[in-house]
Amino acid sequence: MDFKSNNGRTSLKKGIDSDAGRRRRDDTRIQLRKNKREEGIQKRRAMGSANKAPDQSAPSEETMQTLTNKKCTVADIPTLMSLLQNPSSSEIQTLEGVRGFRKMLSVEQNPPVKEVINCGALPIFVNLLLAPDNGSQTKTFHDIHFEAAWALTNVASTEYTKSVVDCNAVPILVKLLLSASADVREQSAWCLGNIAGDSPALRDIVLQNGAMDPLLKNIINPSSESLLGNVVWALSNFCRGKPQATLDFVAPAIPHLANVLHSSHKPSMMDACWALSYISDGDDNRIDAVMNAGVTPKLVEFLAREETSIVTPALRILGNFVSGNDRQTQAVIDANIMDYIVNLLASPKKNIRKETCWLISNIAAGTVDQISYLMKKPQIISLIVDAITNDEWEVRKEASWVLSNIATGGRDDHVQGLIELKSIDALCSILSVSDSKVILNVLDALQKMLEVGEKSGKDYTAMVDECDGLDKIESLQEHQNDDVYQKAVSIIERFFGVEEEGDENLMPDVDENGDTFAFGLPGKGKESSNVEVQQQQPLQPFNFAA
Repeated sequence: MDFKSNNGRTSLKKGIDSDAGRRRRDDTRIQLRKNKREEGIQKRRAMGSANKAPDQSAPSEETMQTLTNKKCTVADIPTLMSLLQNPSSSEIQTLEGVRGFRKMLSVEQNPPVKEVINCGALPIFVNLLLAPDNGSQTKTFHDIHFEAAWALTNVASTEYTKSVVDCNAVPILVKLLLSASADVREQSAWCLGNIAGDSPALRDIVLQNGAMDPLLKNIINPSSESLLGNVVWALSNFCRGKPQATLDFVAPAIPHLANVLHSSHKPSMMDACWALSYISDGDDNRIDAVMNAGVTPKLVEFLAREETSIVTPALRILGNFVSGNDRQTQAVIDANIMDYIVNLLASPKKNIRKETCWLISNIAAGTVDQISYLMKKPQIISLIVDAITNDEWEVRKEASWVLSNIATGGRDDHVQGLIELKSIDALCSILSVSDSKVILNVLDALQKMLEVGEKSGKDYTAMVDECDGLDKIESLQEHQNDDVYQKAVSIIERFFGVEEEGDENLMPDVDENGDTFAFGLPGKGKESSNVEVQQQQPLQPFNFAA
């Protein structure tokens, strides 16, 4: 990970490597990808009940009326293709043809996407979108655009997203974001959102085709809450993914997303938060770009809401902010975030408790003044201690970083304050986990505590021993990670001493004359597993004086 250096911080990170102070999202990226349910759905199909379709015009022919009322299946593909491919088909016939495909692709379970692609329908859908929209066309004309865009939306919601891109649909859908029909604009945004949500490569194709500007126009002046919700959701997909879209592409969206935070439409507020969390996940420049929009107070206010769907992304953004430099961290503290931390740590949602601990750990990696401010909240520290001991592993891990960062970056009185709140017991309880990085951080914290005890004349070694910490540290001498082994040995040798009788397996015995050494003498010390003791013929001592 590449961190921007911050003046005055290097002296605060004794015992911790350069990657272990403030932390970006990289070390938790895999786990965060598993939490899609918290973020909503990355891609989605437009089901019949989920979107208001335009009014259907009644066709004049009896067969067309039958087709209109029928639930189309794969068996109807030849009939539908004949309607779309016949040059003499009327607008009504063309509409019913594309609508039949759309219905087929809108079924809830196992839509026949592959069959629709194989019959060659996708290029026809795209071709139907090509007719210029100057605002004077008939309603049927706009309905054709709408149904074709809807059909493409549902194909793009599956693993066949790239087939839509390969048909050159993206630039045409971008133009339709400015259609005279609000339904067409909304469906085009939905389709582009599915494409952008598929992968960073396809997201960049959407952005490179100029989709951002017309999309933002629909946010500035939405014709309905439905359109606003779909456009903001699409925008969140424009901003998500790793590697990230360049800041130049997504920065124009930030002030509009900030405005959405003040709307009354909860789904849009949620998606705006997720979009801002994707943008602010990175270096100090990305964080500043979002913070400069003045969103911090509103995001902190969101932490008091009952809707987890809004609290979670708001907390994620604020966590990104405090992973930045000291100034950015202080701005979050000044917005009174600490007033909400106790309730967040008591949340029934594991992910909120975990994210809260992650946020606090980055504050704890800040300046001495910021650590002092945190230490003036003993209830928070007590909840962190309790989380390390009793919570689920992902929360325990993040909580351990809080104590580790305070201990290694704070003053001696900060360390003593931690110990008074039973931090030694909590840290020792986590020494038996398998995560080497966590173990090393805990050992760093314990080492700092023992150093403070040594300076102040307090017997913190006894506290470590009483909670079985010494036994656990001794067992780490067998750890497969060499850094863990070395750190454990160092702590034992420095603070707990060695037994008066040396290890006979490592040091030879002195014979009775006092001036020679005898190796492997019978009856002396423990038998080594690597040296066979010869009792019948003892080795002759070697006289160094000779």
